[in-house]
Amino acid sequence: MKPSAQPVPSRVHAFARLTEAPLDLLVVGGGIVGSGVARDAALRGLRVGLVDMQDFSAGTSSRSSRLLHGGLRYLEQGRVGLVHEASVEKKTIHRIAPHLGEPLGFMFPAYRGEGRPLWQLRIGVKLYDLLCGGRNFQPSRGFNREETRALLPDLDAENLSGAVRYFDALTNDARLVLDNLRSAERHGAALANYAKLTDARPDAAGWVATIADAAGTGTHTVRARTIVNATGPWADQLRPSAVKLRLSKGIHVVVDRSRLRVPSAVVITEGKRILFVLPWGERIIIGTTDTDYRAAPEAVVTEADDVRYVLRTVNEFFPQIALREADIVSTWAGVRPLIANPDGSPSDISRAHQIRSPQPGWWDIAGGKLTTYRLMAEQAVDQLVRHLGIAAAPCRTAEEPLLDPTEIDAHSGLIPPPISAAAVRHYVGKEWVQHLDDILLRRSGWHYYHRAEALPLEDIATWTAEAAGWSPARRAAELAAWHALKLDPWREPALAAR
Repeated sequence: MKPSAQPVPSRVHAFARLTEAPLDLLVVGGGIVGSGVARDAALRGLRVGLVDMQDFSAGTSSRSSRLLHGGLRYLEQGRVGLVHEASVEKKTIHRIAPHLGEPLGFMFPAYRGEGRPLWQLRIGVKLYDLLCGGRNFQPSRGFNREETRALLPDLDAENLSGAVRYFDALTNDARLVLDNLRSAERHGAALANYAKLTDARPDAAGWVATIADAAGTGTHTVRARTIVNATGPWADQLRPSAVKLRLSKGIHVVVDRSRLRVPSAVVITEGKRILFVLPWGERIIIGTTDTDYRAAPEAVVTEADDVRYVLRTVNEFFPQIALREADIVSTWAGVRPLIANPDGSPSDISRAHQIRSPQPGWWDIAGGKLTTYRLMAEQAVDQLVRHLGIAAAPCRTAEEPLLDPTEIDAHSGLIPPPISAAAVRHYVGKEWVQHLDDILLRRSGWHYYHRAEALPLEDIATWTAEAAGWSPARRAAELAAWHALKLDPWREPALAAR
């Protein structure tokens, strides 16, 4: 359990704004979809509030592959519309937030007698370029066997016929959420993390919601004309939600870049599954898995079997490097909230989204993917504006920059900034930090970028306490709560042996 917080003035002010007058819209869920809805609605002039029972982006939205992509593999499944939709959106995000959409080349090797033949890959990536509105970040191209070996010297060369390269983009998923929320707040939205919707009932004017604040301001009644349920893998747990989900687990492994020499991203396959090897500053991200998940979304962790699967697959494609568990810097695990479909494996389930209104004034948004969040938000706000019958401004999120250029700094990019007191002060002062893990996991990403023994936890806790006004007892409690998280249980011998 996290330590109780002493509410800061800005939080008291946020709840005052949430409760002082009826909202046009209450968004429940502060992940990428909820933050996108809040920003879109605020830009159109609606009175908006947003709450999340955890920290902003604490669920799926900080546990993705950190990619903006159209989904090349969906072409095989005939989902051309989905690929086109996501391909256009990845370029839109690059345009409105270039600091969070860095074009990245993906090498996709082909082997004789297994997997997708080289000729098929060449056709696929050219079609992929066309589905990006006719022009991708850079044009795709093919490589023969010798060119591929020169670019990827550690790649398994047996039966290698060549490769293709296509382009998607690398992002920072948690930062994309936070920057959407910063924009939403700048345009008038009232935001509160660690604030749980415990009840929602319709009345003549819309909805009456009860919000319990875990950070110290008590329980609040919020009146809203409409509610959007954007809670991701928790969406089917709210009432009157009509969402039916099939949850899929994905894990990622981080290693030092010196252990795996790749000039760009690499696509590796295992049956129908695809794993990415992604350059990330001085690190490499490897993932993701795609398996059914039936436990509580908040309980998802990386397990020993997950790690063994990823390492085995990578070592089959790069046999000379012999990655071991000791090479792993960090891992993370997340849950995809896919629309329920009992047929096929999770990899076969469509990443299309649904927007439905089971009762007047209540909308569920489910499915989709990180890349299409902005479009999902636009479509949802279009519907609720029609329901409200108001003359709202048109959607501007495809053109309006996510942040003003003066707001983009060292804390805003794809790679974690150097560990410093100044960075901590920035996060505490501007980004709704309530707990130590808010900084280590989501604001900075330091936990994922550095080995645990290299993190100056005591210093970071001291800087956070100074910036947030914590007492010595609160600082100690935050450190204890951090150590109790057990983010990498697969490292524990008893669990790894199962």
